[in-house]
Amino acid sequence: MVAPPPSSAAAWPVLTAAFLRHLETQTRASPYTIRNYRQTIDRFSDFARRHRGGEVDLVDIARWRTADFRAFLADRRAEGIAPPTLRLDLSALKQLFRFIDRRTGSETTPLYALRTPKAPRRLPRPIGQAPALALAEAAEHTQDWTVHRDRALFALLYGAGLRLSEALALDRRDLPPRGVSLRVLGKGAKMRDVPLLDVVRTRIDTYLDHRDKAIPGNTAPALFLGAKGRRLSPGVAQRALRRERATLGLSDDATPHALRHAFATHLLAAGTDLRTLQTLLGHSSLKTTQGYTEIDAGRLLAVHAAAHPRGRSSD
Repeated sequence: MVAPPPSSAAAWPVLTAAFLRHLETQTRASPYTIRNYRQTIDRFSDFARRHRGGEVDLVDIARWRTADFRAFLADRRAEGIAPPTLRLDLSALKQLFRFIDRRTGSETTPLYALRTPKAPRRLPRPIGQAPALALAEAAEHTQDWTVHRDRALFALLYGAGLRLSEALALDRRDLPPRGVSLRVLGKGAKMRDVPLLDVVRTRIDTYLDHRDKAIPGNTAPALFLGAKGRRLSPGVAQRALRRERATLGLSDDATPHALRHAFATHLLAAGTDLRTLQTLLGHSSLKTTQGYTEIDAGRLLAVHAAAHPRGRSSD
């Protein structure tokens, strides 16, 4: 089918209908996707009429600048539309105009230069002091070395603010003497030193004692091992926390990453300055660390060393 010349206002409904047929017959898009694209086209058509005061004309749209297309997104945002939906709208428009440009030989460059709206970065809800401590408490009444492993891992995540990937990447030889900071390889291959509280070190030593008795002669370098004697995987660690969470009756908010966030928010509430916190967390940008200041102050509790409840523990 040959598209009508773009100088005609009638080309718009013909080409948009052809685009929707193309989605259905050529790309095999789902009815749900086609419905969403049709709705986006209808909304854009309505906006274009209001924006330029007349029927949608491809010649007119060819003269649009990036600001005109951005005005459409602003109009949608004013309706309370969230960034994820705005991203879908923009993606649909770009696909539509690429189709039209191929059919007509035109080039809607200003639209393609428009960046996708970013969703606001959402921090996981930090868990409170009591749940964090419960997960990190010593497993006094079991000889199961994997239980001691899990509690040592949780204590490390909360007591040192490590990412799960950072903790699982540690080797046994990385453990420093007591009173010496733990050196961690973080994102971007950046090294940082993190204080290792005595109580956290005790949890780790207890785990290692039980592990060495259970699997003597194991020479794997990893600090945290799985049941088969190899480095513990993130999936197994996450399942272990879900299991402990259920046993202790904790909410679904209690995740490995939530323990790291609890470390940060509790230190912040205790008076730790943002620059120090940035260093401890291994953030490359202070802006990332500043996100913690947006969390409800009523949920923040003071912790770390003298302030951190793990540092004040007597066991």
